[in-house]
Amino acid sequence: MFNRIMVPVDLAHVDKLERALRCASDLAQHYSATLVYVGVAAATPGSVAHTPQEFAQKMADFAAEQGRARGVAAEGLALTSHDPTTDLDPTLLKAIEETGADLVVMASHVPNLTDYIWPSNGGTVAKRASVSAMVVR
Repeated sequence: MFNRIMVPVDLAHVDKLERALRCASDLAQHYSATLVYVGVAAATPGSVAHTPQEFAQKMADFAAEQGRARGVAAEGLALTSHDPTTDLDPTLLKAIEETGADLVVMASHVPNLTDYIWPSNGGTVAKRASVSAMVVR
């Protein structure tokens, strides 16, 4: 049913992604699918990496570690954005096409007041994606 599952990750907040990571790996095992972990960062130095190349290496290392730990095929994809805060949704939607993903599994937070003003990234991706999306709280 699914061959490539895209999993957006924020390497600065991996500790908050466990439920989504576990859900994605369970689905990948069930369908013998490949997980594609996608991260988006700015080209400027940040808390996770100082350069796009360093960020790409950290994404590749994260994917390899997740693949080994969870027993699934995994790839990492690092994308650079001028402003990840404002460009995250369109960058992730474009990544769906680039990766050939047929499912997106992504973490979300419990909705709060600001979600009535600004939609969540998970909600926006689920609404606009050309493939199925699972938002995990």
